[in-house]
Order: sequence, then C-alpha cells, then structure tokens
Amino acid sequence: MKNKVLLFLSYVLTALLACVITTWLILGNQLGSFSKLEQLEMLIDKNFIGEKDKTEIQDAAADAMVEALGDRWSYYIPADEYGAYQQQMKNEYVGIGVTVQVTEDGASLEIVEVAPDGPAELVGLVPGDCIVAVEGELVADLTADLAKEKIKGEAGTVVDMTVKKGMETVEISLSRTAIKTPVATYQMLEHNIGLVTIENFDSRCAEETIDAIESLLSQGADKLIFDVRNNPGGYKSELVKVLDYLLADGVLFHSLYVNGEEEKEYAKEDCLDIPMAVLVNKNSYSAAEFFAAALSEHEVACVVGEKTVGKGYFQNVYPMSDGSAVGLSVGKYFTPNGISLEGVGITPEYPVEVDEETFAKILYNSLQPEDDPQIFAAVKALLGQ
Repeated sequence: MKNKVLLFLSYVLTALLACVITTWLILGNQLGSFSKLEQLEMLIDKNFIGEKDKTEIQDAAADAMVEALGDRWSYYIPADEYGAYQQQMKNEYVGIGVTVQVTEDGASLEIVEVAPDGPAELVGLVPGDCIVAVEGELVADLTADLAKEKIKGEAGTVVDMTVKKGMETVEISLSRTAIKTPVATYQMLEHNIGLVTIENFDSRCAEETIDAIESLLSQGADKLIFDVRNNPGGYKSELVKVLDYLLADGVLFHSLYVNGEEEKEYAKEDCLDIPMAVLVNKNSYSAAEFFAAALSEHEVACVVGEKTVGKGYFQNVYPMSDGSAVGLSVGKYFTPNGISLEGVGITPEYPVEVDEETFAKILYNSLQPEDDPQIFAAVKALLGQ
C-alpha cells in the first residue's frame, strides 16, 4: 500500500512539473513575440505588487526613448499637455484675459496686464485690481499655481471670482474664451527709428510683423530695430514671409530633410531699403537666429546683443493615438550662405552683455527702451556713432 501511495505522489509531482515547464515555455514564447518594452509592461502589470499608474509608466518610457536619442531638440508631450502646446503654437490661450502675480502677502493675485477685448477688460478689470477668491476659495488658502489653475478652464465655461478694486470688493463671473496674444508689438524711438519686438515666429507672426513695420513707416520711421531677444523661434513659413518682405534677390532659407531632399526659399524682387538692426541674446533660438543671420548675410542689418543659442535642426510634431505627441528632429536648417548654426549660434557684430538684473527686466518687458543698453547700442550703430 505504501509503495502505491509513493508511486501516485510521484505521478502527481511529475505532472505538476510538466505543467510548470509547459507554462514557462508558453509564457517565454509569448513574451518573445513582443518587444522589450511590451514584455516589461506585461511583467509589471502581472507581477508588480505595488501601486502603478499605467499612463505615468508609458509617459516615462516614451520620454526616456526620446531622451535616449541624445538630441536636445526632440521632445515628448504627454496627452494632458498637448492641448496647451497647440494653443501656444497658435499664440492664444483659454482664459479670462489677465496676467497675474501673487501679492507679497500671498493673499491675492494682482492683475498686472489685461488683454484687449478679453472678458476681463469687458467687465472693467484693470491692472492693480486683486483677485482674492476663485470659485469660493480664498487665494490665501491656495498655492499660487493652484489659484491660477482655477482661473483657467475650457472655453465657454464660467469662473466665479471675488475681486478687490481699491477699497471695494465685488463678485464677478466671467466666461472663459480663447485669447489671442500679441506676436509683434512696435513703438517709435527718437531719430525716426522704429522698434519692432517679435515674440516668436508662430501663427500670425508674419501678418503682425509686416503690419507693425508699415505702421511705423507711415509714422515717419526711416530706420528699424527688430528685437528677437528671448524669441524661441517657430514656423519656417512665417519666417520666410517676413524675410521675403524685407529682402530682395537671393536665398532666404535653406532646408535639408532626413530623406536627403533639399529646399531653398528665394526672395521676390520687392524689398524694404532702409537701415536695420537686429537685437539677439542667449535666449534667441531657431527661427530668431536665422532671421538675424539672413538680414546680416544680405548686408541690410547689423546684429547687436549677445551670442545666440545655436539651434540648427527643425522638428515635426507627430500626434499619438492616446492624445500625446512627439516632436522629432527631421532635418537641418542653413543660413542663406549655407552655414549651419547648430551648436554655434550667431556672434553679434556689436556685442553688448548685460547683468542678470537687466537681463530679467528685458525678459519681463519691464525696461524702458531708453534704459536698455542693447537698444541704445543698436541706435548708435544705426546712427553711425
């Protein structure tokens, strides 16, 4: 009887071992049919004992894949950030049309700028007014980022706020809407010099820049300064339209694509024949650099300021099925003379370094032109001094 029991147990153990080996082989074969990342995700999903967020894991993996390319210009955009990215490229955002900053005591958000024709302006909000509560919650009880986030939302939705206007406190409800941000602004300086500040080369750049130039010319400007400091670049199509308006004859821009295809953009005959200068700094990227380089190489403008970043690759953005996107470098840009700026940038003919305090004031548009040493140097260059 004992021998029969032992024999039975031996059969059972053999069968169990065969099942384990078979399962292991099947799982091995199944895993082998997937990529390494898919295998890892399956193993984590099946075996990891801790809490896990599948979206967060996939975002981290996607970001790491792009990072592993070793290209500082390629990037990954999570699904929850892609909408904001698209709005930014359109030079617009959804909100009530105010720029705010936290007051020193942290009790409110002070309005420092109001967008023309936005919801805030239409109800009479002005710089200096202070938002003390949003959706029934005191700003003092929230972090600055959370308070600002509560003001944002989807177009067509309503935000309720408590606003302090001088000594009066009022309750205001505003509908959020798409707000267009100015791309090109302008002003007249002394000596009939027009100053055009170009924020970026995204949507509406060419239209607004050309309108700014023509407005200054109608006011009597006979010299121009273009300010592309802190300009992150943008669309080649917008850049070429502006260059074509300013330059005549010759190459404006040269592109080389990943498939080996080359493309050159050429200027039409008409041009703007007046003295010009371009302001750049260490935050001038991509299209901003090529804008300065083209005007310089066509010998119609001098370059003033600080050495630029040196970005010579361009990216295409590819949407993913989950709502995320990836921007990949797919080609190279060259100046009209065929020079790559990648890792090199532009060294101004008139170098003017500024200290950190002055740099910050320029960045936040809190420095008047007459107090700006780089604008002063550009004026002197245009006047031949």
